[in-house]
Order: sequence, then C-alpha cells, then structure tokens
Amino acid sequence: MRRSICYCEPLSASAGEVSHWKFIYTTANQLPKGTKIRFDLDSKGRPFDWQIPQTNLKEKTNLIWLALAGGKIVGGTEVKHPELLTSSFEFMLPQEVKPGDSFSIHMGNPDKDPHKGNLCQKTVQRKRPFHLLIDPKGKGDYKDSETFFLDVRGSELKYLRTIAPSVVSRNKRFDVIVRFEDMYGNLTSNAPDGTLIDLSYQNLRENLNWKIFVPETGFIALPNLYFNEPGIYKIQLRNLKTNETFYSPPIKCLPESPLSLHWGMLHGESEKIDASENIEPFLRHMRDDKALQFFATSPFDAEEETSNEVWKGLLQQIAEFNEDDRFVALLGFQWLGEPAAEGLRHFIYAKDNKPILRRKDTKNNSLKKIFKTNNPKELLAIPTLSMGKQTLCNFEDFNPEFERVAEIYNAWGSSECTLKEGNIRPIQGGKQGIQESAEGSLIKALNRGCRFGFIAGGYDDRGCYSGLYQSDQMQYSSGLTAILSKELNRTSLIEALQARSCYATTGERIIVGLHIAGFGIGTEIDTKIRPGLEFNRHITGYCIGTQPLLEVSLIRNGKVFRSLPIQEDRCEFELDDSDLLSRIALEGAQERPRFAYYYLRAVQKDGHMAWSSPIWIDLAPQGTPMLSSGKKTRKKSGDS
Repeated sequence: MRRSICYCEPLSASAGEVSHWKFIYTTANQLPKGTKIRFDLDSKGRPFDWQIPQTNLKEKTNLIWLALAGGKIVGGTEVKHPELLTSSFEFMLPQEVKPGDSFSIHMGNPDKDPHKGNLCQKTVQRKRPFHLLIDPKGKGDYKDSETFFLDVRGSELKYLRTIAPSVVSRNKRFDVIVRFEDMYGNLTSNAPDGTLIDLSYQNLRENLNWKIFVPETGFIALPNLYFNEPGIYKIQLRNLKTNETFYSPPIKCLPESPLSLHWGMLHGESEKIDASENIEPFLRHMRDDKALQFFATSPFDAEEETSNEVWKGLLQQIAEFNEDDRFVALLGFQWLGEPAAEGLRHFIYAKDNKPILRRKDTKNNSLKKIFKTNNPKELLAIPTLSMGKQTLCNFEDFNPEFERVAEIYNAWGSSECTLKEGNIRPIQGGKQGIQESAEGSLIKALNRGCRFGFIAGGYDDRGCYSGLYQSDQMQYSSGLTAILSKELNRTSLIEALQARSCYATTGERIIVGLHIAGFGIGTEIDTKIRPGLEFNRHITGYCIGTQPLLEVSLIRNGKVFRSLPIQEDRCEFELDDSDLLSRIALEGAQERPRFAYYYLRAVQKDGHMAWSSPIWIDLAPQGTPMLSSGKKTRKKSGDS
C-alpha cells in the first residue's frame, strides 16, 4: 500500500535563524480540485516561538504560500484557534493533484532573501512537528493529519555558564557542570573549529588551569573539585578564540558547613513550555536547562484548568522525576480563596499521590476547613502575591502551623511593602492588570506578629494571572528560592521550609547569611534562654552578589536599622544592637510576648535583590527568673 511522503528542506535549523523553509508533500491519493489543505505551525507567536508568517502575496517578506508541481502559486488564509491561541493556514487546490505528484508549502521569501525570510523558534527541539491536514471534499472537515519533522539545534556559541554549588566545605569534593550556550540559552556545539576554553579558579592556585574543547553534547561535567582554604571563589571560563571571560556565581567555602544551599522554584511556570500540557519536558527544562535542584508544581485548582486527567499526569511525573541528591520534585497547586481575606495560596504536599483540593468542593471551600482536615507536617500553605488587589491576603486568620513561609516576590512584583515605602519592584498594572494593596504587605503582617520565612516565585500566566503577559502589567525577572538543608531530598527540604531555613532572590544566585547570637535565619529566640539579648544583640552576616552590590540593609521591625558596608560584590559585617529590647519590641499577637525581628535585604547595581528570612527575638515577661542550682540568677548584660 502506497503511503504519502513528507519531508523538509532544510532538514534542520539553528535556533533564531531567519531562512526560507520548504515542506514538500507527495500524495499517495488523488486530491481533486477544491481540496482544502491546512498547515499548522503549533506556534503561539510569542517572541521565542516560531514566527507566524503573513499571507499577502504582494508583500514578499515572511510570506507563506503553497506551490504546485508546475510552479503555480496559491495564496493562503490565516485561521485562528482561540482555544489554542495558535494559528493555522488554509489553502484550496485550484487543480487536481494525482497520486505520486507533489506540492510544497513555503515560508520565507520567494527570492530566498535571508533578510526577508521567516524566523525559526529560539528554543532547541528535536523533531519539531508541523502538521498538514487534508480535506478532499473541501468542506473544512479535517480528520487525519500528516507530519513534517524538522530538528532545531543550538545556534552559534555565545555564552559559557558554570553550574556549581553556592556553599561548600573546605576540602570537600564537589562537581561542576559547564554549559556551552547560544544567545538564547540553548546547549550548543556550534563553535568555530579549534575553539578552546580556558578554565581556572579565581582567587585560587595559579597552577590549576585546564583547557576544554567544545563537546558535541554542549555540556561537560567536571568531577572532584575542591577548595583547600575558606573564602569566596568564582570559576573563570575564558574563550581563547574570542577572549571573552565568563564567571560562575560566587561559591562560599566554609571551614565546615552542616547545611547545604539548594536553589529552586516552588511557584512558577516557564514562558517556553506549558507545565500542564507538557509536564515531562517542562520538568526536564527546569532540572537541566535551568539547573534547579527542586521544583514544585503550581496549577490552579479549577477543574477547567486542571482536569482530573491532567492532575493524574502530574502525580505520575512528579513521582518519577523526584530523585534524591539530584532533583527534588514536589506536588503542589494554587487555590484562590475569599477576596481581600484568604487570598491566594500555593499548597505543597510533602508526599506523593495526594488529591487536588478544589474550592468548589464544600469541604475545601475555606482555608479553615482545609487546615482542619490536613496535617501541617504534610501540607504547606504559602501566601502568594499577597499585596495584589485580586489576590489580597490580609493575614487576619494567619495559621502559624501551615503558613511557615510566604512568597515575598514573583515575576509580577514584590509584596514586601508598598511603592511609597520604597519597594523598587512594586506590583503595578493598568486597568486590566493587578494593582498593589497595602493591606497585604508582608512587613505589615510581620509587625502584627505573623511569623514566616521568605521564598520567591517565578513567572505565571495561569488562573488569576492569565492575561497579564499580554497586558501593560509590569513584569520582572523570575525569582529563585534558596533552601538551607542537611540533604537534598524531599523530607529534608520540607523540614527546612517548616523551619523557615530559606531565603528569596529575584533570580540571581546571591549568597546571603544572617545570625544573631549564633542562631540562623528563620529562628525564634527567647530571652528566657538568652537573657543577654534583652540588652545587646550580636549580629553577623554576609551577602555575596553575582554583580557589584548597590546597598545591603539590616531591617529591624520593618525599617532599615543599619546600612551595611560594601566592598564591590560582597558585604560581611559584625555589629551590636544595644538598644534595649523592651524599648524597641513590638506588641505580640494573641497573648504572645513582645518581640523584635531582623532580616537582611540586598540590592545589586543591576537591580537584582535578595531577602533573608527573619530572625525573631521574644522578650520574656519582666521578673521571669533563670533557675540555677535552685537560686534565681540574672546573666550579665551583653551576654548573647
């Protein structure tokens, strides 16, 4: 039985290449005059998608047309699919096409002028499909489809990216991955012959110097590296062909560190791949291309957006991708509650195979019901974009058992404070966008006694975020969450989040540390145990930027307490807060003791930011004794 033949010319393309593309179809069946042909690009027309061509034959730039074997040209008509947000192109055959004859669909310029051609997508994809549908009756009743496949490969080598741990211990070996990327962030081996990469350690032994060829895979793993002295290091990569130099994010080497620093994203989508439609390639993209160590799913609970079938697929892929010491995959979803009260929550499970809690269900239509029927050790409830008017959370019913962390930032803005209060990444939108609301300020909630660590989210265009990408809503970079945990596995990361051992950045791998009397971020300290803290608090910390720092501030009770000294891309400090705790303490909520809290906020010159989770100091009621050998004692002031 004869079969139709589909093939492309050329068979492959480079990401972002402008060219003339030809899709040739040899039919095995007779196609009568009036047959309708539909060509689907599977492109939404976004900046990184395959460029949508135009159909005006008089305008020869970025044109799509059908050509018959005799050279006759047939113009097309664009057909939009609102439910898919994609475009197709229809053609009608002006004459019969017999079995064995061919016709071709062209995208580009008839004169094959490369400057007037059609732009290839900017993401690498093996066997990128283009679909051809045929209706011999000419009624638009398309059934079976034929498929053309074209490989999209990385374009010319542009960047060298190093993936390395941010915190290591002295003489402890670690692995590094070097990625060879094109200008769009794709892996590539497309480099001039003889290209060599010089690898060395900045601020380390000068005799440690390697030469690396550009591998076919586009990446190379370098095992068993180590630092033999504490300090701050960067791995340097220099392209000997172009003399361009690239540096890794900073690496802090400690004499000994019980905790490791892991980078990931708990809430976020990708502008390139839709997680609900393509969860497997999406997770690979986050793990391999973005080099994240953990990720949580975050579809919205509505059934029309996340059907039971889609949720079932998420369950399966999360379980399969979760791998200790490599990539922790977490199961989560978003739930939008009562406006201006409950706000938007991102729920994250500690285990697999859990149900999605739909607000339309009576048993899940309020936060109180959800908290009553779930275990806080197995479910995190994260307030998200709390300062958005449509997603406002007023924290009046704050639950300290479930709400251990809050999202201080995502790509649509920061909920730390208002624009007037100095927020440099405020939530701002037009009439159809999202505006900020001071009622959801995290500083306001902290001042009222709510206690949560800080995390950051990424880009999102689903649920209540839908339409923001196409609107005039201010969009920023996708954020990252850093978790300090003993191990890279699901149990350890969840325990760290519950302990608020985490911090947030606007996307750069900035290293942040803060300690008060030796206690780290997320800690609650009581003057019953450390009475000297009532009189003096010894504070130490550091911030190591990926770029030069603009300012680093120690925030106390929601206000800048001290602007810290900076040396280029780093800040290391040690200071004492000798203000009496009884004078600065805020009133506690629900009969809790008075308290003060501190956190670190850093801003780089390129605008990227980082926020450490707070540390809280509780003031014990006056007259509370410290018992030692059966006697009342008071430690010396200044003891911390």
